Amino acid sequence: MTSTFANRAIRQKIARLQGGGKPRVLDLFSGCGGISLGFSAAGFAVSAAVEFDPEAAASHGRNFHAGDSAHAQARDITKTSPDDLVCELRLGKTADAFDVLVGGPPCQAFARVGRPKLREVDNHVEAFKHDPRAQLYIDYLRYVEAFAPLAVLVENVPDVLNHGGQNIAEEIAEVLESKGYVCRYTLLNAAFYGVPQMRERMILIAYRREIADSITFPEPSHFIDLPPGYEGTRSVALKFLDGEISDDAHHYVQAPRASRSLPPAVTAEDALGDLPAIDARKLLKSGELRRGARRFDVPMPYGKEPHTPYAKQMRTWPGFEAPAALTDHVIRYLPRDYPLFARMNPGDQYPQAYKHAMEMFEQHLAELAKQGVKVKPGSKKYEDIKATIVPPYDVGKFPNKWRKMWRDQPARTLMAHLGKDSYSHIHYDSRQARTISVREAARLHSFPDGFVFCGTMNPAFRQIGNAVPPLLAKAVATHMMKTLKQTNRETADEPRRTAAAVS
Repeated sequence: MTSTFANRAIRQKIARLQGGGKPRVLDLFSGCGGISLGFSAAGFAVSAAVEFDPEAAASHGRNFHAGDSAHAQARDITKTSPDDLVCELRLGKTADAFDVLVGGPPCQAFARVGRPKLREVDNHVEAFKHDPRAQLYIDYLRYVEAFAPLAVLVENVPDVLNHGGQNIAEEIAEVLESKGYVCRYTLLNAAFYGVPQMRERMILIAYRREIADSITFPEPSHFIDLPPGYEGTRSVALKFLDGEISDDAHHYVQAPRASRSLPPAVTAEDALGDLPAIDARKLLKSGELRRGARRFDVPMPYGKEPHTPYAKQMRTWPGFEAPAALTDHVIRYLPRDYPLFARMNPGDQYPQAYKHAMEMFEQHLAELAKQGVKVKPGSKKYEDIKATIVPPYDVGKFPNKWRKMWRDQPARTLMAHLGKDSYSHIHYDSRQARTISVREAARLHSFPDGFVFCGTMNPAFRQIGNAVPPLLAKAVATHMMKTLKQTNRETADEPRRTAAAVS
């Protein structure tokens, strides 16, 4: 887009907001819609999304576009041009279609692209054709050029600050600044913003200089003393900023500090305590819990009223109110491990779980001996019995594979790996003796009970683990909305040309 054309588009968008129009959002790499939900709740209009995974795209289309087939279609950003997107969705002219671009493009190969190539993306379409992941960032920035948004949000893991020896967030900021934006980034933890989960994320915000000359980030709404592991993760991510290149990282700012006077962080029990109990061992014994795909077709009434403000919020989220009964409160079939889950203590990880399992195995052998059944160590029978009680994973290789949650703390980070086994989030209630359900994962991520996940259990877990927590997105979006509303007091024909220091 030429500079003159871009400036005209910017002026038209500012005038539209001055006239009271809602900022229109395009969510790239949207997943099922965590960012979209947060922005929608903050007063933005979610106009479109681009998502490669079919089930996640279907979820986004169902929740934000009433299942419209065009919006529920999976799209590959490397094969979908901005012009193609607006044409397929009947959104008018490309440059006029959106006011805000949001998303978190995968960063695996971005470090190989580098500053010079990113600044001139149109000249480097074939630069890294042998690694298609690199193309994702190139296309993301091409979308910025094509749509000329007033604001941009980029979300990613903290490691983008030190990825393969490069600060990727800084490079993105430099590229956006060269294209007419003022830009800053920081690290925010979701637990400080009302999410019952300790999830650290890099958040980058950029505004056109025509509408802002400084950037701040939302103030925390809750307080928590983060465990050492999270402070360690932050320290590793900030390694470059504390080293020799600190002068180069001039777009990074410290996150707002949480005051101890704030309400305490939302805990796992705050989030899950009103959901129906699922006694895994009882269901297994009755035959109701069997091997096979978990479909969302069996209604389960709540049976309890919301027990905390958070639970009430999840049931009454405007536009996503709770159904009369849950259908996605389903769990994994793990018959070997239910007795072990019951025996584990809060905070136990795999080494402790393995120790408990070996104790259970020895106790079982002792019971057999009392009955006159001798089992020779190393025999086939010995190994067969052991396999029914003791997990086979190497303690040294998988120390963090399992974790039993604390009821009085937010959950640890939910990962996309939930779609494979869910051992990272074993329910705190030993009487239920199981891993968390899909709906419980959604609650821990701050998805309201009326939000629908398409597909079966495994894809739903993956969608949740990949998403940005909606309440974190809402906090950022609400903060950005304040800046965009200030355009009502600005004159579109007198754009600001310089960016002042960030407050």
